[in-house]
Amino acid sequence: MDAIIVGAGIAGLNCALEFKRKGIEFVILEASDAVGGRVRTDQVDGFLLDRGFQVFLTAYPEARRVLDYSSLDLKPFYPGALVRVNRSFKRVSDPWRRPLQASRDFLSGVIPKSDQLRIGLLRTRVTSPGYQPPEKEISTLQHLKDLGINDTTIQRFFRPFFGGIFLEKELSTSQAMFEFVFRMMSTGDTSIPANGMGQIPAQMARALPTDSLRLNSKVVSLENRVVGLETGEQLSAKAVVLAGDWTSVHSLLPELPVPRWNSATCFYFAARRAPVNKPILVLSSEEEGPISNLAVLSNLSSFYAPRGQALISVSVIGSHQDVAALRLAVMRQLREWYGASVEHWREIRHYRIDNALPRQESLPPAKPQSREGIFLCGDYLENGSLNGALLSGRRVAESVIHTIRGDLVA
Repeated sequence: MDAIIVGAGIAGLNCALEFKRKGIEFVILEASDAVGGRVRTDQVDGFLLDRGFQVFLTAYPEARRVLDYSSLDLKPFYPGALVRVNRSFKRVSDPWRRPLQASRDFLSGVIPKSDQLRIGLLRTRVTSPGYQPPEKEISTLQHLKDLGINDTTIQRFFRPFFGGIFLEKELSTSQAMFEFVFRMMSTGDTSIPANGMGQIPAQMARALPTDSLRLNSKVVSLENRVVGLETGEQLSAKAVVLAGDWTSVHSLLPELPVPRWNSATCFYFAARRAPVNKPILVLSSEEEGPISNLAVLSNLSSFYAPRGQALISVSVIGSHQDVAALRLAVMRQLREWYGASVEHWREIRHYRIDNALPRQESLPPAKPQSREGIFLCGDYLENGSLNGALLSGRRVAESVIHTIRGDLVA
């Protein structure tokens, strides 16, 4: 066999697709019962529950190369947000996509005119054809301050919005990652597939040979290019690609750096009546409770909830061991926002995701990592995004193909 891929997440699936295109014989070993890794969707009581609140940015360049957007039936969010400021909700709209609404929103005072101009200059720079990512590594927070954006705008908009994307409130994530995401959001839609985020890996898996994917096949050991499964079976190949998340790869190669993750907890509620009637993200910019953001996913796609019901996602940043106490704090904050109607909401499920996104105060060098026939791929080696996972999978596949075919020539 040419290659074994350990892990059927987004990176592993894209690695496999590249192998298929280039005629490389491979097998994917996946420990769980389905593909997708951290990008999974569960069906519960007629609701579609993504494993944690996730969005898909249509401008991702690698996704455009790999995915069939039309069959995903992508549903876009409103280009803006509802921001909780001074105990009321104020709308902020993208002035390039909703100029009339943005001119009205200006009166809300969430973002002063001076900062709107600074944000506009940033947008012009990152969307220009000759844009180059920054070479120096500074935090997103420091970058915003260097741009002259005032603390109020950072607290009211950037901290809740991008903190929710990076899953960390300090905005310590690399400036390069911030500008990448800002560029993607400025040049495409923020969306979800109509039938859940799990449709993305499912589409990729359907394009693979039916006998190339083995589910419920947990790898527990690795020596040279031989992998040992939990069942005792051993498989060998010319190359082994470790495409699991950072923690699972570290368990097989403990000499790697210790994984560092950003965490989150997501609560899903069912309600007869949605608290907002638009496909818009709701942000909390006040220190009144744990909620980072809220979204009514059934406002984007009717498939997310049964007829006559709304599906509400509530996200909290950080690792919280006491979920019961967290739930009480979340409900208290929701009552302040929406009143007694919250008492009729029904919790469907919650997800505590300790390994949600790799922490990235700096971005690693964009090149595949390998050692003696063992290759690594994953978003932690590029950037913490679906695009980073896709790109890492393709790049490692190209490296494996070069190595295998180089050996054949030699």
